[in-house]
Amino acid sequence: MEGKVKRITTRTLAEMKARHEPITMLTAYDYTFARLLDEAGIEVLLVGDSASNVIAGHETTLPITLEQMIYHGSAVVRAAKRAMVVVDMPFGSYQGDSKAALHAAIRIMKESGAHAVKLEGGQAVLDSVRRIVSAGIPVMGHLGLTPQSIYQFGGYRVRAKDPAEAIKLREDARLLAEAGAFALVLEKVPARLAKDLSEHLPIPTIGIGAGPYCDGQVLVLHDMLGLNKDFSPRFLRRYADLAETVKAACTRYFQDVKNRDFPSLEESYE
Repeated sequence: MEGKVKRITTRTLAEMKARHEPITMLTAYDYTFARLLDEAGIEVLLVGDSASNVIAGHETTLPITLEQMIYHGSAVVRAAKRAMVVVDMPFGSYQGDSKAALHAAIRIMKESGAHAVKLEGGQAVLDSVRRIVSAGIPVMGHLGLTPQSIYQFGGYRVRAKDPAEAIKLREDARLLAEAGAFALVLEKVPARLAKDLSEHLPIPTIGIGAGPYCDGQVLVLHDMLGLNKDFSPRFLRRYADLAETVKAACTRYFQDVKNRDFPSLEESYE
């Protein structure tokens, strides 16, 4: 059909890597924002478990449930006409039991309509990755700083600066690619390591705090729009200051109602 929008797929991302075209990814959690990101041309919408932080107000990503991820995912899918929608598998849905992981991934795909799932970790989750991929479900990996393991790490510091940890990360990246992952998020790792991985891995890398050499970049929407003012890592570039814009608009509304300036007679019905 002429004029039909062409969906971004795993093959699209592989082709973009091959021709050195940067991939754009942003988080999305609801229909309204997802529609705007889709219209802006963003290739991948990540329904991140960061909804636990920026939507629900939790300290970590750990409390969010599978049902909540499916809820957010379905809202984003309804808005995305072109973008690929990837849904994070929440903590506890895939670690240690590959059968349970497959069941959770199937639920995400069937109930949200998502196009892929994302999970954190390397060798420890390979059985889950293989089982999910074998069922025909695309899997995006995530290495480096993995927020679901934050209590194990003891903080949000840069990962793989130590040579031994860098070697382990390289091996995990290789294993994930061999297991069938179609892309890999690299979070808060040295830029030189991300560059080397991006050059040698057969799958696209998506960086967040991993320097300019990855095949693509991702940010949390609420952070880059300036809605979340409490989070200011070095890698974050704010493209707007919506917190102040929203606050100013609400203050004007408050004052107009208190002063009986809103609604006016022109804004009323006879």
